Amino acid sequence: MRLIISEKDKAASRIADILSNGKYKVLKRARVNVYDIGNWNGDETVIIPLSGHIVDVDFSEDFSSWKKTDLWDIVRAGFVYKPSRKDICSILREYGRNASEVVIATDFDREGEAIGREALDIIRSVNKNLTVRRARFSSITGKEIRDAFKEENLHDLDENLADSADARREIDLVWGAVLTRFISLVSKRLGRNFLSVGRVQTPTLGLMVNREKEILKFKPEKYWQITAGLKREKKFTARYKKEKIFDKNELDRVLQDLDGVKRGVVRSVKESIKKSSRPAPFNTNDFLRSAASLGISPARAMQIAENLYMSGLISYPRTDNTYYPKTLNIRSILKVIERTEFSDMAAEILEKKRISPSHGRKKSTDHPPIHPTGAARRSDLDKTSWRIYELIVRRFIATLSDDAKIKTKRIVFKIDGHEFISNGQVIVEPGWLKYYTYSKTKEVILPDLSVGDEVKVLEIKHEEKETQPPARYTPASLLKEMEKLGLGTKSTRPAIIQKLVTRGYITGTRSYKPSGVAFKVIDALEKHAELITEPDMTAQLERDMEKIAEKKKKKDAVVSESKKLLEKALHELEGNREAIGADLREGLREDRLKSRILGPCKSCNGQLVIRVSRSSGKRFAACNSYPDCNETYPLPQKGKIIPTGKICPKCGTPIIRVEFNRGKGRRYFEMCLDPNCPTKKGWKKK
Repeated sequence: MRLIISEKDKAASRIADILSNGKYKVLKRARVNVYDIGNWNGDETVIIPLSGHIVDVDFSEDFSSWKKTDLWDIVRAGFVYKPSRKDICSILREYGRNASEVVIATDFDREGEAIGREALDIIRSVNKNLTVRRARFSSITGKEIRDAFKEENLHDLDENLADSADARREIDLVWGAVLTRFISLVSKRLGRNFLSVGRVQTPTLGLMVNREKEILKFKPEKYWQITAGLKREKKFTARYKKEKIFDKNELDRVLQDLDGVKRGVVRSVKESIKKSSRPAPFNTNDFLRSAASLGISPARAMQIAENLYMSGLISYPRTDNTYYPKTLNIRSILKVIERTEFSDMAAEILEKKRISPSHGRKKSTDHPPIHPTGAARRSDLDKTSWRIYELIVRRFIATLSDDAKIKTKRIVFKIDGHEFISNGQVIVEPGWLKYYTYSKTKEVILPDLSVGDEVKVLEIKHEEKETQPPARYTPASLLKEMEKLGLGTKSTRPAIIQKLVTRGYITGTRSYKPSGVAFKVIDALEKHAELITEPDMTAQLERDMEKIAEKKKKKDAVVSESKKLLEKALHELEGNREAIGADLREGLREDRLKSRILGPCKSCNGQLVIRVSRSSGKRFAACNSYPDCNETYPLPQKGKIIPTGKICPKCGTPIIRVEFNRGKGRRYFEMCLDPNCPTKKGWKKK
């Protein structure tokens, strides 16, 4: 008997369908589907799907108590690998006893190799006489799967790749356990509200906290901008040559000079054709950043991409590569796209005699850049999945298109001795811009003018503005900064960001704002154990783990080196235990007090705060000026209540944000306090 091991059920069903030409049976084993594809390549063959990792890495039960365990003992402790899916492990042993060959067909990357090895170790516990092969593929399409499972294309399992993944699991476990327990214990934040600290998570959070500090420290400076409304056959605008005027006296002098002026003269006209280069193919980070610009979080985008991959619609979404391999049949992919609503775009590219794709800077051989592999209809997918599929299709076609050509024009006007400038641009040849509709290139059409031509001055306007603080990190900019600093990998970054959201350290979707607790944790660590918040240490560990995969370092040596770094960090922490604990407890106490204040009371000069009824145990909002003021409002009894600083324009009460966990993510809604507010008119019906 031959066993094929896939990473998930969806992948198993597609592989079964392809290898058996649709003639397979589904055998139910508890909650697990086993796919019997009958006699394949001369042997009875079944496909057993896993559920990602089926074995957890942990410490022994001796270290389960947070209060009784010495943190130094955790650093020195060994690791225990124990089954997390006993049902799947039981099935692997059942079929493994009679197997002569095992083909590992999990995702071809570090994590997939480790997951495949976990299954193999379970099978080997009951049957050591096995032939083990590895099928490698980048898309779950008919041709690629059939090619990957040909005898001549099967490989050996890459133990170094699996070791690299397991090294990360062990390192992250010991760092997370020691740091999280230390911070939670000294702050006395245990139970469900423990303070989470991690090797990659904390430096990432530090980036956002320090950016927020820059924003809070920023002092805006007032400036003015002057624009002229002009006309020559059509209306257009020009800006004053000095874009920002910070001196009010200077502004007044310029406006006085321009008062009543009716004519301007063209001093110079400069035209040029510039090339707008087509984008490089999608690697994981570029894809996630582009999805984030559409308002789709990295974690959600990766989840959708994995589903599209397992459905045979796109290639493997975890890749650093920005070069299409020469073996990739681009015309064949375009013919697949011709079966979608993007058929016109694909047909136009197919008309080209020679298709020469673009490329980026990164080249690797594990997987090609992300590209479409199957035809999908809009009705086949949910709205967000369709947007991701469309993004990948349009990006693929854009990489095969021509560069765009844009004609730019810069006209300088003299208006009563002052220079004004108009910049225009017209797309001459749209090239890739025609297909990749996410580009922000816009046309600004200016009239045809020559030196010496006069234009009519319709108005001179000035606008008061303020300098802006640094922008908060967006999902796209945070991913870019994490990649630049070596924080995490293409596979782990979305999960790291999502964990910070789930733990309540950051809020927001379009941009991330750190919470008060995030400030307290980072402040305490930067003050007393800076090593933990700096990206250099974790980036070095990432490079070491890469060297395991490259056969340049051994797993045990890298884990051992990481523990030495952890010991150094723990020395700093223990040496400042009292100070860290005091800082955290004081900071958290202040944060709790602030979080209780919901906003001003509209009946008096007091503040509405969260209180809990002694009789019922229910929370409600009440004025802190009680008994002088008895203003009260009911509050939701479930969820975390966060003040927003906003006031309802209808009823005048503070608006609160109510957060609660649902499924794998955090959900929220906003509401004002008054239950009789007109904004709640439809609530009772719901």
